[in-house]
Amino acid sequence: MQPPDTPRKGRGAISNPALRYASTHVERFDDGWDTEPDELPPLETVVRPDPARTIIARNNSPDLHFTQSINPYRGCEHGCIYCLSGETPILMADGRTRALADVRSGDWIYGSARHGWYRRYVRTRVLAHWSVIRPAFRLTLEDGTSLIAGADHRFLTERGWKFLRDSRFPQRPHLTTGNKLMGTGAFAVPVPKTHDYRLGYLCGMIRGDALLRSYHYERPGRAHDEQHRFRLALGDPEGLQRTREYLRDVALDTREFLFQQAAEGRRAIYAIRTSARADVQRIRALIEWPVTPAPEWCAGFLAGVFDAEGSFSQGVLRISNTDPAIIEWITRSLHHYSFGFVIEYPKRSSSSKPMTVVRVTGGLREHLRFFHQFDPAISRKQDIEGSAVKSASQLRVVAIEPAASAMRLYDITTGTEDFIANGVVSHNCYARPTHAYLDLSPGLDFETRLFYKENAAELLTNELAHPRYVCSPITLGANTDPYQPIERKLGVTRSLIEVLARTRHPLTIVTKSALVLRDLDLLAEMAQSKLVAVMVSITSLDDETKRTLEPRTASPARRLQVVRTLSEAGVPVGVLVAPIIPLVTDHELEEIVERSAAAGARSAGYVLLRMPHEIKHLFEEWLRAHAPLRAEHVMSLMRQMHGGRAYDSTFGHRQRGSGPYAQLLARRFEVACQRAGFEGRDALELDTTQFRPPALGGQLDLTF
Repeated sequence: MQPPDTPRKGRGAISNPALRYASTHVERFDDGWDTEPDELPPLETVVRPDPARTIIARNNSPDLHFTQSINPYRGCEHGCIYCLSGETPILMADGRTRALADVRSGDWIYGSARHGWYRRYVRTRVLAHWSVIRPAFRLTLEDGTSLIAGADHRFLTERGWKFLRDSRFPQRPHLTTGNKLMGTGAFAVPVPKTHDYRLGYLCGMIRGDALLRSYHYERPGRAHDEQHRFRLALGDPEGLQRTREYLRDVALDTREFLFQQAAEGRRAIYAIRTSARADVQRIRALIEWPVTPAPEWCAGFLAGVFDAEGSFSQGVLRISNTDPAIIEWITRSLHHYSFGFVIEYPKRSSSSKPMTVVRVTGGLREHLRFFHQFDPAISRKQDIEGSAVKSASQLRVVAIEPAASAMRLYDITTGTEDFIANGVVSHNCYARPTHAYLDLSPGLDFETRLFYKENAAELLTNELAHPRYVCSPITLGANTDPYQPIERKLGVTRSLIEVLARTRHPLTIVTKSALVLRDLDLLAEMAQSKLVAVMVSITSLDDETKRTLEPRTASPARRLQVVRTLSEAGVPVGVLVAPIIPLVTDHELEEIVERSAAAGARSAGYVLLRMPHEIKHLFEEWLRAHAPLRAEHVMSLMRQMHGGRAYDSTFGHRQRGSGPYAQLLARRFEVACQRAGFEGRDALELDTTQFRPPALGGQLDLTF
């Protein structure tokens, strides 16, 4: 290929000059269906099934030219770089903690999101969970918080996200001693639920909220009678069930009943009760104040009285009661565990039993310590959503040291792209939220984490056979490349194409892999009936730029060869110039279009670099590592095209941007396509009238 600073024939005034100092190193790395990569070592790929009930994804985005797509694989070969020890406690959505190794997809946990000036805790769902064996390091904070993680794990600091260590890229932001992490610090270890704990819980719950009495009354004309009553009614079944369980442990059974029916704006209230004299007497004995309480009794008592009379809202944890003895035991138990608190006495009250409030101080760190150490049963009262991610905790880094040369580490993907690991905000694996051909990975050769669709062909057959299915072209590769390296072995994409070919269903493929040529037999046959089109993604024609952006993909020359081979076989083929990165790849726009047309492409499209969520930070790190002198200028141009922000996700705007620079790109692309003689998307138009729904028995409907 021509060196970047060589003038190109036929280039008009609407153009950018080539990068003067760009490297002309020839990239040897290649991929194909009949060859293996010949330079970079193969990635160790963790592949797991991705069970699903459906396989066709539908969208109504005005930015996309298709309404149906299938993603045979979830994830991409640039993979995940984050990992933590499996023993790391994760903050679950019910306020409790769970070891990271025991977290599962679908679980609800806490993450964080920015609202206004502050980042705040929000509930989010775990989308994926896996493990890998790799070197580990121990991170120690000033307050004693300790975490074991991989070198590439990231934590939120007062100055943004930082990697644990610099690893192979010294330019990227990484933790150093003195950096302060964001969060509350290490989670407290729960007090063991011993016999003393259970007695303390029963005492706090029953004294706080139950009816427990015996009374004598006279009935005219009949013998005097004695009645004994124990009843506990709660709107939260968790507290009720724990109390009943603890009573059952001491051979005291109760009966559950509906105490109050649900009404508009009011929950149903259930209760447990017993009227046996012996049971009531035993309950009185169980909840007697201890002479010398064990620490576990104090913990259980605080959990029980909080479930009965406590509340947590707007960042305030309080326990209220009218009984001075209960207030005294609350404060005594808090003192035992070194909690700070204030007592709020009523100023004026006409009641003979005024309400006294004990308020736990110390902010969210102490409130979480209360929840985790004492483990109240009612999760509703442990809701921290909306609380700001800030505290006075001593979370400065004091040491980062090797922990193991190799150990099993775990990671998850969440809806907020982060989670709370042992009290600090921790970045999860970023699952690229955009099309694979946008290449938003910064080009680092991270280990692969792939999930493949189980029974993909069977699922597709079932959906195509549905009586209400309406045929419209299906796109393979809308989210991740359908020709991942593991496709050589699994053949998931091949099985889907076979179903679509058999049912004469129109198909579009988006890929950057030469592995698509493996399926040329099917594609050529479908092309004869206008049932298939292929879009090949080309980011750059410069080998070094391709290598740093996409280190394990087909070389530019190989991709142009794919275009040529498909075209010669009669398969309609187009090219996606994506992503266009200002000052990095935008100068190549015209040449990519020109050389693609010469190779046989019929149309072209382009997409501006997209940086949703934390992808912005990853791209900035890539810029600082590979183009430090242009980094600030590149980000300035990106902000100019997105209204002052690094990225604007508004439909109709996110893929092209706005402003003078975006308009110039659009005009340059338009002129380049005119010179190439491209016919637009009409050149790849597919026929939907030939579709023949499959019969679930495996045979086609003979009426077609």
